[in-house]
Amino acid sequence: MDENMCMTLPVSFVPTPSALYRAHRKSAQLLQQPSLPRLKDTALPTRPAAAPPAGARVLIWKQDPSVSELGTRKIFLPGVILEGPRDARITYGQPGIAPVSPNAFGDFIMAPDTDQFDAVHAFAVVRSTLTMYQRVLSRADTSAPLPWAWNSGSNTDPLQVFPHGLPNVMNAYYSRSDRALKFGDFVPTGATGRVFTCRSFDIVSHETGHAVLDGLKPQWILNSAPPQTGGLHESFGDLTAIFLALSQLDQVEAVIAQTKADLHDKTFLADMAEQFGLALGRPNGLRNADNDLKLSETGNEVHAISQVFTGAIYDILADIFSFERAPGLRDDAACLHGVAGYLCSLVLRALVAAPDANAKYADVVNQMLRIAQEDGKPVDYANFIRNRFALREVVVSPVPLTEDQPQNLELPAMVEDAPDARQDRRACCGTMNHAEYFDLEGVLDAERQALAAWCKNYSTRHGEFTVEK
Repeated sequence: MDENMCMTLPVSFVPTPSALYRAHRKSAQLLQQPSLPRLKDTALPTRPAAAPPAGARVLIWKQDPSVSELGTRKIFLPGVILEGPRDARITYGQPGIAPVSPNAFGDFIMAPDTDQFDAVHAFAVVRSTLTMYQRVLSRADTSAPLPWAWNSGSNTDPLQVFPHGLPNVMNAYYSRSDRALKFGDFVPTGATGRVFTCRSFDIVSHETGHAVLDGLKPQWILNSAPPQTGGLHESFGDLTAIFLALSQLDQVEAVIAQTKADLHDKTFLADMAEQFGLALGRPNGLRNADNDLKLSETGNEVHAISQVFTGAIYDILADIFSFERAPGLRDDAACLHGVAGYLCSLVLRALVAAPDANAKYADVVNQMLRIAQEDGKPVDYANFIRNRFALREVVVSPVPLTEDQPQNLELPAMVEDAPDARQDRRACCGTMNHAEYFDLEGVLDAERQALAAWCKNYSTRHGEFTVEK
């Protein structure tokens, strides 16, 4: 055909595949299995094709339904995942929702706003959280699994996840006795749409954080522990949500773009459970990690105490990121991803090294200083840790905050819990308010014993109570 003639044909003349054809071709390509590569030199030995890695793709909310700029994304979960979904450590146990089966490719891709999506989303966030912390511990000891509180040599029961476990309840919690995470759903006042806490990346990871820490420090979750110990538990839940978000590069890139690499600028990262907070009329979610609270301003209220520790760690994250930034040499997102990964490791190892009972903030701070020094980090890291916790009245610095932190020096606590201080958990999450951690059964037993003692000393005589001789 004449070349000039071809150039005069209208664009509409060029045939294009229909949308249906494109969808069919895409599906067909996904079903095709790759063949063995052809070797030009038949003398070379052939190698068997590598087996595909075990795992599944899943669809999750990257924050929660209200954070529209992130929306839903696919993530890959390595390891064997069976119908439910479930694996060796986490199982799905929601009555009324049929177990979700993987598709032909072994993936769990479900439509949002469905029961099946909720089951997959909750499982995926719990699994991602456990994997994140397991990797941290594995760097220090490859033989150390991360147990649930009930696991032992004879008990390897998994954690059960109930995405719709608390119908019409504005809450979510971890229960050691039930060996489960349960998530509520509710309709906010004046609204028509239902809010599902299992759809919040922050809430699911927060509650999983409680389960992880309970497996490592079983005495910390009890209401009888000092207020700062309770604050560590609640803070660890919030920090888990932050560290898990920053373990995913797409979320890190979103933070960098949203803040122009200034973590103290407004960002979804510092806000906890945005959709839940909006339902309660709060502009910044349930909590804001980027705060300036000091211990002297909190009293015994664990929710507020936790924000002191969370806020200090968030400031340290921003400080180390600013220190390590080299935009001309390294991508900011890659830098923040690496910094967050190290700080996650530092915090978890410091918590593990802290006392098994009655731990206070200063105990964890001193462990962070020790571990950072042993890791060979610059003295600037120690300065950031000391300064942020000193400004929040957690520790006392023996030198001005403008000077370097001396090595091998333990910092004394500035504000400590009173010997008889009792935790006030009224504003905490469902886990911290769960009855099983309050020893309420002991209160009932005390009443029963008092009744038994009264009955032992008195008996019925002619329809009246008289003192036994």
